Order: sequence, then C-alpha cells, then structure tokens
Amino acid sequence: MGFEEESRAYHAADPPGKIEIATTKSTKTQRDLSLAYSPGVAGPCRAIAENPDDAYSYTAKGNLVGVISNGSAVLGLGDIGPQASKPVMEGKGVLFKRFADIDVFDIELDLDDPESMIAATRAMEPTFGGINLEDIRAPECFEIEETLREEMSIPVFHDDQHGTAIISGAALLNAAEIADKELSDLEVAFAGAGAAATATARFFVSLGVEPANVTMSDIDGVITEERVANGDPHPYVEEFASDEGGDLADAMEGADAFVGLSAGGIVSREMVRSMAANPIIFAMANPNPEIDYEEAKTARDDTVIMATGRSDYPNQVNNVLCFPFIFRGALDVRATEINEEMKVACAEALADLAKRDVPDAVRKAYSDEVLQFGPEYILPKPLDSRVLFEVSSAVAQAAVSSGAARAEIRLDTYHERLEARLGKSREMMRVVLNKAKSDPKRVVLAEGDDEKTIRAAFQMREEGIAEPLLIGNREEIEATVEEFGLGFDPDVVDPSEVDLDEYADRLYELRKRKGITRSEAVDMVRRDSNYLGSVMVEAGDADAMLTGLTRHYPTGARPPLQVIGTAPDVEYVAGVYMLAFDDRVVFCADATVNRDPDHRALAEAARRAAEIARRFDVEPRAAMLSYSNFGSVDNKGTRKPREAARLLRRDPDVDFPVDGEMQADTAVVESLLTGTYGFSDLEEPANVLVFPNLEAGNIGYKLLQRLGGAEAIGPMLAGMDEPVHVLQRGDEVKDIVNLAAVAVVDAQQQ
Repeated sequence: MGFEEESRAYHAADPPGKIEIATTKSTKTQRDLSLAYSPGVAGPCRAIAENPDDAYSYTAKGNLVGVISNGSAVLGLGDIGPQASKPVMEGKGVLFKRFADIDVFDIELDLDDPESMIAATRAMEPTFGGINLEDIRAPECFEIEETLREEMSIPVFHDDQHGTAIISGAALLNAAEIADKELSDLEVAFAGAGAAATATARFFVSLGVEPANVTMSDIDGVITEERVANGDPHPYVEEFASDEGGDLADAMEGADAFVGLSAGGIVSREMVRSMAANPIIFAMANPNPEIDYEEAKTARDDTVIMATGRSDYPNQVNNVLCFPFIFRGALDVRATEINEEMKVACAEALADLAKRDVPDAVRKAYSDEVLQFGPEYILPKPLDSRVLFEVSSAVAQAAVSSGAARAEIRLDTYHERLEARLGKSREMMRVVLNKAKSDPKRVVLAEGDDEKTIRAAFQMREEGIAEPLLIGNREEIEATVEEFGLGFDPDVVDPSEVDLDEYADRLYELRKRKGITRSEAVDMVRRDSNYLGSVMVEAGDADAMLTGLTRHYPTGARPPLQVIGTAPDVEYVAGVYMLAFDDRVVFCADATVNRDPDHRALAEAARRAAEIARRFDVEPRAAMLSYSNFGSVDNKGTRKPREAARLLRRDPDVDFPVDGEMQADTAVVESLLTGTYGFSDLEEPANVLVFPNLEAGNIGYKLLQRLGGAEAIGPMLAGMDEPVHVLQRGDEVKDIVNLAAVAVVDAQQQ
C-alpha cells in the first residue's frame, strides 16, 4: 500500500475523520442531563446576558479556537476549495489538542471574496476564544487578517504568515549566534513574495534585521519599486522593494542569509558559493526545498547552517512549534490580540530552548539526529514537552506586559497549570518538586559517571531541586559535561582523589560482625560506589542517595540496606509506585522488595505507602488486596491481608482509613465499594493499593501502566533510616530527577 492509499485508509477508518466532540461533565443521570441542558442552562445563560465575560466562566469559549479557511491556498495542493480542505483543518485541530490541549471547531467557508470572509468570521466572535486563519491565498489573506484584527476583540492569527515567520525567526536568532553575526548586519535574500515570505521578512525586521538589507525576489526577479508601483506582485512588499533589479542569483551574491518560501530546485550550488562566509540557508519550500540539504551543505568548505521544511533533515521549520503554544498563552490571559511583542517572545523562547539539554524521550523519538545546540540543531523539536511551558509562558508574559491581556494570571504558578495539562503525573510531581526547591538537600548519585546521571545532576542544580554529588572519575564526568554543553561545575567525589579511610572505618564498624574485614571494607568503598554512597549518607556527608540505574534492583538495594538499614520503628521496607491516570492517582505497594510478606509486612507496606502519598499532598485510603472480598474465601492467603487490615485499624497511630481483604475492583470502583459493601471503612475508592505479595504487585502495576495507560513514578523505597531510592535500569533523566526530588522531600521531613 502506497503512502497516499495508507493515508486514505487512516482517514476513512470508522469513525471517518480525525476529531469528535467529548463531554467534560458527567452525563450519566437524568439530573446530569437537566443541568447540562434544559432547565439547567438557564442560570449560566442569564449570567452571560448580564455580563458577557461570564462566557469564559460558564462555557468552553476560553479554550476554543476556530480554524477558518476557504481552501484557496492549501500547502502543496493549491486552490482545492473548502470541502477538500477539511482534512487539513481537522488535522490542524488535532495538533492544537495534542500539543496545547486546545479544542477546535474547523469551519470551511465557501466564500471567495475578502469582504464575505471578513463578515462571516467576524460574526463568529461569540463562539470562539481565538481565530486561526488557514490556507487563504495572498494577497487576500493580508486584508482579511488586518481587518479582523482591528474589528474583533479576540486573537486573530494567520498561521501561514506568522507561524512560519516566528519559527524561522527563532532559527535565525540561533543561526546568527553560531555564525557570529549581528542581526543588524545581516544581508538577507528572499525567494518568494507570498504571505509567508512577506510576514517573515517583516518579522525579521522586528528581531533586528535592517529593512534595507532585505532583498525579495519572486519568479519574475527582484521586487523593485517600479514593480510595486505597478501592483506587482502586491503592495504589502513595498517596504522591501529594491531600487535595482536582477534575479535571485544577483540577490544571493554576498548575502549572509537566504530564505526560501517559493519552489523546489531553484537554487544552485554556485549560488550558495556566492554567499558570504558561513551562510545561513533556510530552504523551506515543500516537499522539495529550493536546494537539496546535502547539496547546500557540501557546496563549500565553511559552515553552512541549513534549515528546511522537511522532517527528514535537521532543523525543520515546523509551524507546530508555534501556533498551539502562542494560542495557549493568548487564551489563558484572554488576550485581545496576538501582537508583535507576543510573537517576538515566542521566537526568543524557542531559540533559548534549543540551547538546553534535550530530554531522553525526545532523543529517542529522533534517534537519527544530533540533538545538541549547533549548526545541526538550532530549533527544538515539536515533541519536546517543554515547548508548552516555555513558549506559552513567554507569550502570556508578553501579553500582560504589552497590555493585550484582559485576565489576571499569576505567572509564577502558570507553569504549573500548563504542566497539569500534560497529565496527572506531571501535576503530582510538581507538588514534590516545589517542596524540594524550598530546601534543597545533598543527594549523592552512586553512578555519577553515567551520562544520564550527569545530565540529571545538571537539571537538579539548574532547577534548584537538589545539590547533587557525583561519585565517579572526575575527568570522565567533566568530559561528559563538556560534550553535552551543560555549562555547570559538578560536585564530584572521585575515589582516586579522596581519603576514604574514615568511610572504610565506618563500614568496617557497621559490618565487622557480618563477615567484613578492614581490608575488605577499604576495597568496598573504593571500588563499589553503592557502598561509598551509602556510608556517606550514613555518616551525614550527604542527605540522600540514588542508585540502580546500571544495576539490577536487588544489587542496587543491598548496600544501602546493609549500611543504612531501616528506620528505628520499621521492620520492613517497601517499594512503592505512584500510578497517575487522567482522573486519579494510586500508590501501589509492594512492587519491588518483599517476595512473600506476612501480615505485619503488609501492614508496614501500607503505612509506608500512605506516608509517600502524603508527600504528594494526597490523603491516603488504603485497601489490602486479595481475590477475596471480606471473608468470601477463607484460607492462609486471604487471611494475610485481612489480618493486616485489622492490625492497622487497631493501631492508634494510623490516621487514615484502611480495609480489606478486598478484590481490586471493589477497592477502586465506587459503586461496588459503597453499593455492595456499604459497611466498609472506606467511604471512597482506595488510592493506596497493597498487594498480597511481590508477584502480584509487580504484575499489577505493570498491567495498570501498560494497558491502563497510567504513568508510573518510582519505585520509591520507603522505610529506610535515611532517604535512599533505587532506580530501575534504563530509567530516563526525568525519572532520576523525579526520584531525587522525592529523596529531598524525604530528607526534609527527617
């Protein structure tokens, strides 16, 4: 099956298309429906009639964008009309939702003249929080957008113009820095004089390029003052009209930068060679750029900084880096417009993000590319979730500063609101990260010379979460820091540099009656970073420890258990996972440590999991799980969780509800719990799930994670005398940072 046939099959699969309407409130009962429609809607309708701004409080307007098109200039397809453009507009809605959690109605209008488009779009202002104009031909698109911006009090944004301009502007900021050139000195040659090219040239001027240094060309050659005076190609390029003619080759000779928004294959190697040193080439025609990537890169011996509109080459100029996030910021402050300050803020935020260390998830998604700031990486990737935080926050701030915002917003907490849109786990981790930042602690990282550990240490330091101590070879660690351009001076504990006698003495003292000799203790702290890190924590030279990234879980857990041990009032440690679903979180214990716990160990696991839940500001409700419901089956296996629940209920120090034994669905489904078993001590579904043994716990959390779509954070090792957490082999940088934050909060509480 060819790609086009595959695409048609994708769109035609039942249900046809790519979008649907989903309800955000309960509609299960007659009461729900009465509230959702008649007579319940009367209340909010009256409120909005009295105060139109209440539409943002009682309806979805504040998160709803209209994608409006007449299909007159669809990328790569031309004037195909409104009906044929609908798959594109639906696709635009998918991107809005996927990247910024913005809802979209796509509106395809069978209208050709600007006046009708303006009138129809203007009439929809009560429906939408913003308007995204799409695939409307030039020069009509200029008139339509300008008029709507003047006459509407919600943001109007023609993405074909400004999206391309903003992304290529961000690329230009970084390309100029790499080429060591000032924007005000750049000579820029444009191929193309349509909507995108004109808007991009104007935006470059907003960034600092001199208008006199811009030369624009189209199929008929350089845009001159004489041509513009004769209406060719349109009056919107007048500010870039040249007093001299020529063709594209003339425009490119000696130019520092080339921007192509025209047609494929119109630039030759000779034209690239005629440019100034270290040229910047943005060949953005799709699907074929003005010059092939490899052709341009090999045309000369100095550095060619190249960007295209294609995803199979580095530095893709992709509008999805802009429009979802600029609308997110604009909607959240109820902006009246998307002004130049907001667009510049968007470009600068994107340029800055490209200079930062790239998350592992993004590296995996783009495994064939170098993702480190330089000529091959001047723009962040669309799948980098940080774009939402950085760009939307910058846009919202610019809207407030420029006077375009109508709603009050706490910019210091806005980042957290955005993070919550990416999922419950991000929202929950933000609670712990904020606590960690309030009083950072020293966290020793046993595998300190591992690349992921070093990058995680950089993030901990940069975000103020912890003071990381890296155990490992100093030269190797510093070389990795330099290789990834992390720009920080790590605190390194190099066993070859440090006097370890005191640590060896302490380890010997702790383990001499466990068969360890003094010479073995010396060897263990020198050769095994797990023992060294554990003794450092036990001695008070570090507040917490992480290990396990490159080892099996038991191997990582054994040294801290031997050296640090459990807390004075704790007999059993437990491994706890937090699983975050769309609408709830649950804490699962024990999934990593106790293979066949008795009822006392199960009770301990519940206590420890409840403590961890409270670190995430969740009030625990514990269920002791089994295949039996409250004595429906009576044997040795079902008695363990039953006795554990009784033990906990009799404990005066247990201040959270707990019950069991019960089946998993009874524990988490409210209708089963309160309907069938109304006598239960749990009045709401459980959020702490204690499994009867390690086998069940491990199987259970993995099924919930993989089939239930939950995001897992952990395992968190609970019950240690000092904070220690053992990572899973292969964890990503974000997992290390998250567990470090949990360890810091542990240390704060201790």
